[in-house]
Amino acid sequence: MRPLEMWGGIECTVVRIGDTCRDQVRETGHHDHPDDLARIAGLGIRTLRYPVLWERCHPGQAVACGWAWHDQRLAMLQDLGISPVVGLLHHGMGPVGTGLLEPGFAEGLAIHAGQAAKRYRWVRWWAPVNEPLTTARFACLYGHWHPHQHDEGAFLRATVAQCRAVLLAIRAIRAQAPHARFVQTENLGYSFSTPQLHDQADYENERRWLSLDLLCGRVDRSHPWRAHLVAHGVAARDLDELAIGEAAPDMIGVNHYVTSDRFLDHRLPLYPQRLHGGNGQMAYVDTEAARVDLPIQESGWVTALRDTWQRYGLPMAITEAHLGCNDPREQVRWLMEAWRAALSMQAEKVDIRAVTAWALLGLVDWDTMLCERNDRFEPGALPAHDGVPRSTLLSEAIASLAQGDQFTHPSLLGLGWWQREDRVHAKRA
Repeated sequence: MRPLEMWGGIECTVVRIGDTCRDQVRETGHHDHPDDLARIAGLGIRTLRYPVLWERCHPGQAVACGWAWHDQRLAMLQDLGISPVVGLLHHGMGPVGTGLLEPGFAEGLAIHAGQAAKRYRWVRWWAPVNEPLTTARFACLYGHWHPHQHDEGAFLRATVAQCRAVLLAIRAIRAQAPHARFVQTENLGYSFSTPQLHDQADYENERRWLSLDLLCGRVDRSHPWRAHLVAHGVAARDLDELAIGEAAPDMIGVNHYVTSDRFLDHRLPLYPQRLHGGNGQMAYVDTEAARVDLPIQESGWVTALRDTWQRYGLPMAITEAHLGCNDPREQVRWLMEAWRAALSMQAEKVDIRAVTAWALLGLVDWDTMLCERNDRFEPGALPAHDGVPRSTLLSEAIASLAQGDQFTHPSLLGLGWWQREDRVHAKRA
């Protein structure tokens, strides 16, 4: 088994909300600070998730900066000895005029993918669409992002559209760079529930695999979701095209947050009104599993990784490890938990290759899913949003792990808040 690697990544979401477009590369300050890349290299990171996003390259868009910006940055990565994992769409909907539910969406991304691959033929790893299932949920089930739908059919069509975009992008990239390899990221959180909501939890736990099943060619005519997809307007020809398995990734990227695992609870009086929701048939609360007295070993990194390996048996990496808070001790505890989980998987002969320290330069307004402009900055390992670069305890941990050393610090003697007894705001029924 190869040594576990420490990768890095910058938060790079470009998302449309109403008539506005948000660009995290600009909002975190990285757009105007190329020296960030040298600081990242200084941590010892040699693989970096980095954006060449459709919306940022497409002329005439509010966030567009053209190819020259990307030419400069990728050349800098080459000079620094950093291999990029190039992302083409990160929670995006494409340029204004297209969208997840619009005709030509997949074909448009494929054109961009081919242009990028022709320009950067030396790039080995590509991530065409980040978290397609998660993006479809936030945009078409929960209505946070364009096209602001609250409809299962729209969600399913958006998921398939993004998977088809991955397939066409892979073809376009391979036409320019036959050596290219592909990583597919997804957030694969598990849903727990009270007994009264087991059916809903079971549905969500089957649904979490949908994007990867589609890309791996599993949604054939015998797949349990096939009829459901067609009944909600997904074209059978699109499913047949994906079922060939041509879009199966070379690596699965598991993204997992302290909020990823959920608990569905029908006992509304236990929770504030703002958390009340439902599925149209039954009212319930959907809250973080970390806030419920579940046995800790039932959720978290190990479970997500083991479940993914058992289902697909493909090489894996943790492609986003980030804790949103202002306490670097807690951030280090979360990163080390991810690192230890990956090592434990390697001990079980699981092919897991890397842990990615995500949002190295921080992120903005993710506490509202970018829906509100509060300019609330969450620091990463190398925050410099105010123009003043600084190192942190988290950057020390990343540098130690990247250089193959163990990281020890007094903060690791304490438990993260998601492990302490005072985290609980509801008892499991």
